[in-house]
Amino acid sequence: MDAGKSAARGKPRGKAKGKGGKSERQLMEERAARRERHNKQRGEERLGSGGGAGAAGEDGELTALRGGGKRPAAKRTDDGGPAAAKYKRGERNVINSIKDKKLRMEIRRSEKAAREAAARAARAEILLPSEAGFLEAEGMEKTFKFKQQDIKAAVDVGSAKKVFTLRLDDLGPYCSRYSRNGRHLLLGGRRGHLALADWMAGTVSCEVQVKETVRDVSFLHNETMFAVAQKKYVYIYDNQGLEVHCMRNHIEVNRMAFLPYHYLLATVGNAGFLKYQDTSTGELVAELRTKLGRCDCMALNPHNAIVHLGHSNGTVTLWAPSMSSAVVSIFTHRGPVSTVAVDPQGRYMATAGLDGQLNVWDLRTYKKLHSYFTPTPACSLDVSQQGLLSVAFGTHVEVWKDALAAKAKSPYISYPTHGLVVRDVHFCPFEDVLGIGHSNGFSSILVPGAGEANFDSLEANPFQSKKQRREAEVREHKLL
Repeated sequence: MDAGKSAARGKPRGKAKGKGGKSERQLMEERAARRERHNKQRGEERLGSGGGAGAAGEDGELTALRGGGKRPAAKRTDDGGPAAAKYKRGERNVINSIKDKKLRMEIRRSEKAAREAAARAARAEILLPSEAGFLEAEGMEKTFKFKQQDIKAAVDVGSAKKVFTLRLDDLGPYCSRYSRNGRHLLLGGRRGHLALADWMAGTVSCEVQVKETVRDVSFLHNETMFAVAQKKYVYIYDNQGLEVHCMRNHIEVNRMAFLPYHYLLATVGNAGFLKYQDTSTGELVAELRTKLGRCDCMALNPHNAIVHLGHSNGTVTLWAPSMSSAVVSIFTHRGPVSTVAVDPQGRYMATAGLDGQLNVWDLRTYKKLHSYFTPTPACSLDVSQQGLLSVAFGTHVEVWKDALAAKAKSPYISYPTHGLVVRDVHFCPFEDVLGIGHSNGFSSILVPGAGEANFDSLEANPFQSKKQRREAEVREHKLL
């Protein structure tokens, strides 16, 4: 055994040999070569059975792809299906004739983003817990013949409390504004009376007599501050009724509008100047000369923050603070324009003039869609979150359903004020309520289906607490 062990230890070490005296490495290379030849032969056989190289299959693709390559993935077009049709903003643009490549790509990108947004909105519908409901008439009945007493008797107790009238005979006519979340109400009497209230809870935050003419009122970023256009200047008040600031650059202002995402207060008055005031820094951002004289008609497009002004020559001009002249000028009436309103999606504009016409315009093409006749010139218009159009003329208020995209045959709701001349009308956000400011105070009526049934608590929360309001202010200032 010792001799055998010594012989084994003394044997020279070499590479391991396989069959035929070949090394393991050589055997592995031969196997790989055989496998490659076999795969190549199978590929040639498949090409021959498919009609030769370059022959197309039934689906138009080369059969060579079926032999060894992968078929390219199908292009996915997720447009949301039929559920996303109501969220789309129109048909696609024909861009093949556009020569500018950069413009063509920008239009493609914007349309792709719009399609994706519509698809996401359609997929998120399952998360919406509530649906808007409207009045439904049976048989020969008409909804505009329903009285507020009948509607009040048919709804729950909480909704019935939203129908009320404030009689303020000596200080009117009154203009009104709702806060963005719809919880607070601001009233301004022509003879100097100001009132801020949480109308849902029935509590008054402040009540002030400024002893001056009040032309218009407007909330600022939230219900803690509001602006009042008085006899000569615009004043800022807090929710306790204390005067915070006097803006002496804004003289004899008739109408105001606040841009919530830009912190800009837009004003226009007897001088015909449109002014933008930054309420976060106190600076005057822009002072634009309209060159059309006195202006008493203003509306804000909630979709793109463009200010619409109605003038005495029958035109409506569209303004942006970054442009020194009007972006668009539309001839809308043969007489002076009395009031303007824009729907929340920014698609349609309703105008009324002293010629007794109420016209609806498409803001995407700037063309008139259809017109209505008012017995007396309309003094105020407003569009709800669900697209209902309210029209105030003389001592009557009418609400029209589906009157923007197509011409309606009859009003949805009709409300006579019984001899009280209406000053303005405003829908309450997230509520089926219409506020009416008239010569003897303020009235609130029910309009089923007017408000948005589902709210975004990060955008506008009707049940916002004091802590949530402070946190929202911090977030907004960080964005600024």
